[in-house]
Amino acid sequence: MPGLGAGGSEHVVSMLANHYVSKAVGVRLVCFQPFETKPYYALDPDVRLVNLASASQDRGFIGRTLTMARRYRLLKNELSDNPPDVVVSFLTRTNVLASLAATALNIPVIVSERNNPDRQRVGATWSAIRRYAYRRSDALVTMTRGASAYFAPARRRADVVIPNHAVATRWIREFDASGRNLVAVGRLVEQKGFDLLLQAFAAIAPRFPDWRLTIWGEGPLRRSLERQRSALGLDRRVSFPGVTREPGRWTADADLFVLSSRYEGWGIVVGEAMAAGIPTIAFDCPWGPAEMIEHEQTGLLAPDQDVSGLAEQMATAMADPVLRQRLGSAGKQAMERFLPERIIMQWDGLIRSVAARARASKGAHPPAERPHGVLDGSGRLLGVNDNQGKAVR
Repeated sequence: MPGLGAGGSEHVVSMLANHYVSKAVGVRLVCFQPFETKPYYALDPDVRLVNLASASQDRGFIGRTLTMARRYRLLKNELSDNPPDVVVSFLTRTNVLASLAATALNIPVIVSERNNPDRQRVGATWSAIRRYAYRRSDALVTMTRGASAYFAPARRRADVVIPNHAVATRWIREFDASGRNLVAVGRLVEQKGFDLLLQAFAAIAPRFPDWRLTIWGEGPLRRSLERQRSALGLDRRVSFPGVTREPGRWTADADLFVLSSRYEGWGIVVGEAMAAGIPTIAFDCPWGPAEMIEHEQTGLLAPDQDVSGLAEQMATAMADPVLRQRLGSAGKQAMERFLPERIIMQWDGLIRSVAARARASKGAHPPAERPHGVLDGSGRLLGVNDNQGKAVR
């Protein structure tokens, strides 16, 4: 992993690491960013943290290239000194480094894309290196069918779709029809579309004077968003309290959740909100929300980046407490497909299969069957490649 902050990928990594050490499997969690504070998500003490942080030279193309070259060298040395049975990597640039380092040492490697590769631009150079590195990987995990279809099949690689888990936090409370707090959560960056959310809320705020909007998160666009809030006359109606001190703490004060992202890898906060029984509204952005929300049944979807459409869906829910209660209850039930134990089972099946194939290639065991895909909690086949590298749907 790059680091151990408050993101969705970090949540998945901590869940998997804790699971494996509970099964007496050794786990080394390697990061490139300094451990300035304790990990945001709790890690079992038996998870061995390895910090490969070094002085950044992120000044221009040459500086960034030197930084990545140094990270590659440090990671390759770490894998050579402490060779694992399997490497599992998360997030694009770290995936590239991990794939190149692991395959150079003949160590099986699984890479996991956690965002929308069609919308998240990494530049021509990184895209080319990614294509090369991913072709050499043993498995590629994406969270949606759209993301899986983005990548060309590779003969030696198993392509699988494993969605994020949806877990309810301990701050779940009973539905309160008098609640008037609209909540959004995410990093304050362009991808999350909080500028669009402010526009939508401003359009309906006069009709709902007792509602307020809370946007949890931190990021480089804080000042820009605060200026937009003031320009829209929402200083007393919208707050930016930062990152919650404890994971999922924001659910305790949410009466209605909204995802305004321009694009997503999955949208783990949507799953958290729905699992907590909070009625949920989202842009039908690529990709993720539509795979969790059935419009008007388990939540509400607005057309992608349609501000007026989002405002309309928000107003519909804000005006109708019976609808909010029904959507919250149905959404909570729908998230049982993504219970952590079901997602862990899918990861475990893939990791064990990759490890078995690696052992078989060295003559230790009979060949294991190449995974043809991964089922979600409802038993649907989400995405696969067959042994000839042909996409199967």
